[in-house]
Amino acid sequence: MRLFTALPLLLVMTPAGAAEPPAAVQGNWTVDLSANPDEPYTKPMVLQLQADGTVKGSFYESEILAGRWKTDRARTCVSFRTTDDAGPYHTAACLVGDHIEGQTWAEHRSFLFNWNAKR
Repeated sequence: MRLFTALPLLLVMTPAGAAEPPAAVQGNWTVDLSANPDEPYTKPMVLQLQADGTVKGSFYESEILAGRWKTDRARTCVSFRTTDDAGPYHTAACLVGDHIEGQTWAEHRSFLFNWNAKR
């Protein structure tokens, strides 16, 4: 009888969303931030997905702050914040096949930028 009363406690203690991070998203990416296809402009992104659902690494040579990841609805996505010391950049991106499609919003710079990344 005691076993059954302990089971709900074990479920509550397991972190929500805790899972093995998908290898397909981990690692180094090259983000294409080109505004004009004739003028390539790329920056690095490093994603380190943690089993507790957090994301570490860097984007546009800035440390990822307050990052989260989740696999749901047949896709893996990340969201995180970075800064350039003038204000925050909010990024959301999802793995699509062998590449990542994302967007970054910077309220202080009045822009939303869509981008792609590849290995």
